[in-house]
Amino acid sequence: MQNLTLLDGQKFQITIQRLCRQLIENHNDFSNSVLIGVQPRGIYLAKRVAEELRKILPHSTIEQGDLDITFYRDDFRRQGAPLVPNQTRIDFIIEGKRVIMMDDVLWTGRTIRAAMDALQAFGRPEKVELLALVDRRYSRHIPVSADYVGIEVDSIASQKVVVSWKETDGEDRIVLVSEVKED
Repeated sequence: MQNLTLLDGQKFQITIQRLCRQLIENHNDFSNSVLIGVQPRGIYLAKRVAEELRKILPHSTIEQGDLDITFYRDDFRRQGAPLVPNQTRIDFIIEGKRVIMMDDVLWTGRTIRAAMDALQAFGRPEKVELLALVDRRYSRHIPVSADYVGIEVDSIASQKVVVSWKETDGEDRIVLVSEVKED
């Protein structure tokens, strides 16, 4: 295995802060906007962004929730083991709101399609935007693109992008993992 660190430490934090500033440009005080993290790993991004926005906009109410997409995925029937759903936590109204959906890695677009389907169970938002920490370009199965991107990565299908979060993994880091073939 060969690992290439794409982002870590201070650059990771600066990327989160830049994404927050971009959101503020389009959503002002967030009075009509909400953040939704897509389970399982997008929730860490949404929580981190919400935390940073609360620091920047201390007098604004930043609403943030978590969305489970387990039974909306197009591959959930293909799983060998029984599925254990994550917990959805959306304790606010999304009807007529501007929803910023967040995930750590945008790759094929299938997770975002499932999230869009799952989101409809909670009402009809005015608009849905997508924020991705990592955009793996050139690998879409579904025509989805992010409105806000932390970093773009050109990778091949055999490579994997791993996002580590301080809260769960002990450090903030994005790594591109490649298998090295031996002759």
